[in-house]
Parts: sequence; structure tokens; C-alpha cells
Amino acid sequence: MDNKYIYQRPEELDVENAFKEGKLRGKFYEAEMQKLQIELVKLQNWVKAKNKKILVIFEGRDAAGKGGTIQALIEHLNPRGARVVALAKPSDVEKTQWYFQRYIKHLPDGGEIVFFDRSWYNRAGVERVMNFCTDDEYKEFLIQSPSLEQMLINSGIIFFKYFLDVSKEEQERRLDERKHDPLKRWKLSAIDEQSKKKWDEYSMAFTEMLSRTHTPYTPWIIVQSDDKKRARINIARDILSHIDYDDKDTKDVCLISDPEVLRIYSHMKFK
Repeated sequence: MDNKYIYQRPEELDVENAFKEGKLRGKFYEAEMQKLQIELVKLQNWVKAKNKKILVIFEGRDAAGKGGTIQALIEHLNPRGARVVALAKPSDVEKTQWYFQRYIKHLPDGGEIVFFDRSWYNRAGVERVMNFCTDDEYKEFLIQSPSLEQMLINSGIIFFKYFLDVSKEEQERRLDERKHDPLKRWKLSAIDEQSKKKWDEYSMAFTEMLSRTHTPYTPWIIVQSDDKKRARINIARDILSHIDYDDKDTKDVCLISDPEVLRIYSHMKFK
């Protein structure tokens, strides 16, 4: 494991104690995440001052750590300029609308950063696997989605798409943990148990989704998230590294993403 992807100054890192069973220990995570959260506050100040718009979409397998990652990113941001969008299943009225309509109204205004905890890509994931949409609706989605995202970019939105991947064993462990932890039980849904049994079907759906909706202007970023802490750190670094905001600290804060954790999508097949 290359130290330079953990700390800006690897000589300060006690490598032998930084990891436990292959995962980053809490104290090292907290120290590095605090630096990144300070940079995220600077980013938000720049967004407000320049009237910019940032949209960050999180997709991935169940229990991959989407919500926890968003929580870490937004923890110290001003809630007046940062929002989390996590929509429930569509209402009867929403089912009569253009598929993207209920998402459009939640897009960022000038001066805002918006995080989507799942998004319109539900159609290519859970809706596809669980037969909540027709084949024609699914095919139409794959055509319209890249076009919509091109329009969002053209409108001035700074757009990120992250897909959090997790191993089958780690997903099983996390879902089991949720069952037995009263503070996490709310994360479980009636569909989780069914989804767990459809691992292979989801793998096929995600493989097609990524291959059909990865574009040069809105690329998919794949995040290996068996280690939640490393995933969060590297996602924060990736966002910050792509934006030239004011007072950016590249001397004392590492903004280089670890390629073992985060990479741009390149034709891959999920297993």
C-alpha cells in the first residue's frame, strides 16, 4: 500500500499502526478527513461567492456506504448552501410524469452544492432488476440520461458521478450489522433481503448501466468501498482536486486519489 495516498507527508505516518486488518484506523482517518473538510468549507465559500452549482450523485450496491460518505462530506458545510436529496419511491402522481421530472426540481441553484443519495439511475438498477419498469422504459432511459446530463453540464452545473462498489462478503456483513443495531436498523428496507439474493442480476445491470451512461463530460468514477474510511477520503480528494477554488491548500493537504480505491470507469464487468 503506497503511503503517499494516505498522508500528504508520508514520513509522518506510522504505517505499522495505520491499518488494522487491511482497513484504515480511525485516528488516521479523522486527522486526514478534518483537513479535507476544511477544504470543503473553502469550496462551499467559493461556490457561494461565484454563484456556482455543484451536483454530486452517489450510486452503488446496497450498503456500499453512500449515505455515510455524504454525511462525512457535508458534516461541516453550511446547510443553507448544501442539500442532500434522497427520494422515496415515486408517488402515484409522479409515476404519470416524465421519469426525470421529480429529480429535476432538486437540482442545485446558484451558490448550492447538492448531493444525491441515489438518483435517476434507480431506473437502471433496482427498477431494472426488480421489474419496476418496462423494457421500453429502461431503453428510453439509457438514451435520455446522457443527453440530460449534457444539458446539465451546458447549464453550468459542475457534475460528479460516483459508483460505490463493495464485495459480496462485506455487503452481507454490513446488512447483518444493520439488523442487530437499533441505530442502523432504519437503513434496512423491505427490498434489501430480495436484493441480496439478486447479486448476479445487479452485477449485470450495473455493468450495462455504466457502459451505456459513461461519457467524457459526465464520467463514472468507481470507488472500491470495502474500507469506508479510505473511500470517503478519496472521494473528498477527487471532488476537491477537480475544482480551482480560492485559497486551495495543495501543500499540506493531499488531493491525490489512491488508484486502488478510486478510478475512472473503463469497460468492466461486475461479478
